[in-house]
Amino acid sequence: MSVRHLFPALVLAASLPLLTTTGAAAAGAADLLPSGGPPHPIGSYANGCIGGAAPLPPDGPGYQAVNLSRHRTFGHPELVAYVQVLAAQVATERLGLLLVGDLAGARGGRLPGMHASHQTGLDVDLWFDLSQPRLPAAARERDDFPSMVDSTTRRVDPRRFGPAQIALLKLAATDTRVARIFVNPAIKLALCEQVNGDRRWLHKIRPWFGHAAHFHVRLDCPRDAADCVRQDPVPAGEGCDAELMSWFEPPKPPATPPRPVEPPPPPAACRAILGLPG
Repeated sequence: MSVRHLFPALVLAASLPLLTTTGAAAAGAADLLPSGGPPHPIGSYANGCIGGAAPLPPDGPGYQAVNLSRHRTFGHPELVAYVQVLAAQVATERLGLLLVGDLAGARGGRLPGMHASHQTGLDVDLWFDLSQPRLPAAARERDDFPSMVDSTTRRVDPRRFGPAQIALLKLAATDTRVARIFVNPAIKLALCEQVNGDRRWLHKIRPWFGHAAHFHVRLDCPRDAADCVRQDPVPAGEGCDAELMSWFEPPKPPATPPRPVEPPPPPAACRAILGLPG
């Protein structure tokens, strides 16, 4: 069964409250200052933390960070450098101004809301809208940047998704530190249909629920990060196949209603970093 057919169960599970108190405690650590010491991502993208995180400045050449009140502008130094390099490339190509969303909390761990990942300082959300001017911090407290997908046709809106967004994704994906990038299935389909010439980077672009207004970049574990749990490599090929088209099929209802999700406890090495007991 393709992951597309798990949609009803996944959506319902994601909407149910988390039952554990450790998840809430870890979320509170997002407001702390980074821990001391060298950068040290621990655990998996969906269950971990980071010691020695670095802050992304809220403004820089070619970018501005949004929703600063969330205090989610921390990450591994490699992630901070990745964002800054990508923004400089976007500026050089005159694509517009890069809007940077969530990285991680100051010490990683589970964030409030729908995020299950962003826990080890190696994930970042970047908005597709490149048309925004420099905005004061208060005007960046918003999630209403435009979707690239027409909800009726379930295909990209050509008025919003075009050559600039394709160029942005190519720049984002061709950095060797990138493990995968999550986009809406309609955006992946548009890339498969529209990209000419070098298509080797398409395999890193993975379809996933949501991700119509922003895309999610995930870096691979740094080479010296012995406690960082790597995700399986992306499958070979461009990903422009039957698996992609399965996302556009009607979802099959789950056989039984999903139960509330109990997230696993954080790795033992994260407890002190996240301020958890024992």
